[in-house]
Amino acid sequence: MQLTLLDSDQPEQAFPPLHKALKEPNGLLAFGGCLSPKRIVNAYRHGAFPWFNPGEPILWWSPDPRLVLFPEHLQVSRSLAKTLRKGRFEIRYDTAFKEVIAACAAPRSDSGGTWITDDMRRAYQTLHHLGIAHSCEAWCDGKLAGGLYGLAIGQVFFGESMFHRETDASKVAFVHLVGSLSDWGYRLIDCQVRSEHLLSLGAEEIPRQRFADLLERLCTQAPAAEAWR
Repeated sequence: MQLTLLDSDQPEQAFPPLHKALKEPNGLLAFGGCLSPKRIVNAYRHGAFPWFNPGEPILWWSPDPRLVLFPEHLQVSRSLAKTLRKGRFEIRYDTAFKEVIAACAAPRSDSGGTWITDDMRRAYQTLHHLGIAHSCEAWCDGKLAGGLYGLAIGQVFFGESMFHRETDASKVAFVHLVGSLSDWGYRLIDCQVRSEHLLSLGAEEIPRQRFADLLERLCTQAPAAEAWR
């Protein structure tokens, strides 16, 4: 099956139908295009997201199945609940987005590189300035200890990446975020691909078509007015 080449000068160009995504590698849907806010938002609403390594063209993915978390299905282990009760971390939203995405882009101990390129960082920082991308941060003793970022469209939060510098910091941030999203009327959290870490927190895999159907309905529904304020 031939992949669709997206036009970098037409950010409003429609993505191909999701069933045209490759089975191997799982979910590769299109390549090329640009990282403009319009193109990225169109991708997420369609069920796709950008992911590529430095030196590669922009690649757009829509894996099947899709890992998601319904906020009401969040699972907190006893050890994590104990950490939450200690109240060691202060949770903030959108106070250090640039620092969060930079920390997520830093090389991990198990890998020498990163997929969050400078172009990706600039693109999501622009989305943050537009009020679309958000960060949830865990602070300890006045220092950023962990957190995550993603996009909020309608009643869906599309998680992108997380990091931690202190044990359980990113998990605590995630649990608080899920609680806030639930309070704000969000109905779905996209976790993209299978992760044992997220499965342990209640995430589940669903068919790609069901995911697309949920997006079609939920991305047009507004969350509570107090969301992210």
